[in-house]
Amino acid sequence: MVKKSLQLTPGIEPLYGTRDENLRLMEDGLDVQIDLRSDSIQLMGDATAVARVEGIFTDFEYLRKIGIHPHNGELNALLKMVVSDPTVTLRGLVESGKQRNAGVKRMVQPRSPNQRKYVEAIENHDMTFGIGPAGTGKTYLAVAMAVSALLAKKVSRIILVRPAVEAGERLGFLPGSLQEKVDPYMRPLYDALYDLLDPIKVDKMLETNVIEIAPLAFMRGRTLNDAFIIMDEAQNTTNEQMKMFLTRLGNGAKAIITGDLTQTDLPNPKKSGLLEALHVLDGVDGIKFCHFEDVDVVRHQLVQRIVRAYDGYKAVEQLPLAMEIPGSAPTEPVKRTVHTQ
Repeated sequence: MVKKSLQLTPGIEPLYGTRDENLRLMEDGLDVQIDLRSDSIQLMGDATAVARVEGIFTDFEYLRKIGIHPHNGELNALLKMVVSDPTVTLRGLVESGKQRNAGVKRMVQPRSPNQRKYVEAIENHDMTFGIGPAGTGKTYLAVAMAVSALLAKKVSRIILVRPAVEAGERLGFLPGSLQEKVDPYMRPLYDALYDLLDPIKVDKMLETNVIEIAPLAFMRGRTLNDAFIIMDEAQNTTNEQMKMFLTRLGNGAKAIITGDLTQTDLPNPKKSGLLEALHVLDGVDGIKFCHFEDVDVVRHQLVQRIVRAYDGYKAVEQLPLAMEIPGSAPTEPVKRTVHTQ
């Protein structure tokens, strides 16, 4: 056990977090005691842990001096990653984010260890799968990485794809132009683009096909060279559609496939192309699978609790009734009747 005193500097208070939540995070995650005094902070704990806390304070002071002030939610998420991984530093996370977000309207930072692994996988692999529940940032981070690659001239175009399951992919029967037909299905992708880039720039890129947003059915027969390709809602592809999409990859291209196997809209969820790809492509060189959990949800905190509640409910629903009621005798599973008005 060692003790160390850190002198307080003006402007350091935001590091503490709301109601000192960041200090408690460091205490719990690194097993140290942090005693806040009027002019100093007293640290006590294992030498390595104390040094890591000191490093966090030093990094925050450096970032503050160069004009970087993460808002509280972002800072808390960054600190969670620093605390959970001894190889990660606050300064390193922010600096890598700056390089990744050059030219982007707002800085996008991974906000959980799994998000960081996802971003690193995208950087280091030609094809990455992001699989997990709603709100974990799968699509948003994918679009952010695509925009970053385009602005850095690593690719010449972005292609965003979604299966239009509700329309049965028979878009020709819908009224209006192609753009008007597909827009309702592609809205989440548009939202991410307009959040990351100036709307005028987005509109110009869409007009010139530097950014292309299209339903999955329009990918057949194409070879996509020098492109950053994202397929969203991949759980709604059939096995044939998934294979078709994966084989569109051309030279100098990178692909990201995102989906949530718990939200499959196909008539037979067991026939999901994403589910089959998990088994078929496991271990294939150049492909990385990244899995998200409810703890990775970065929307409103209530969303995380909603995801957990549904997962728990589904787990109970799959049990025989006798297992749900303590002391009951084993019986055949009982079919539940849902009454609707």
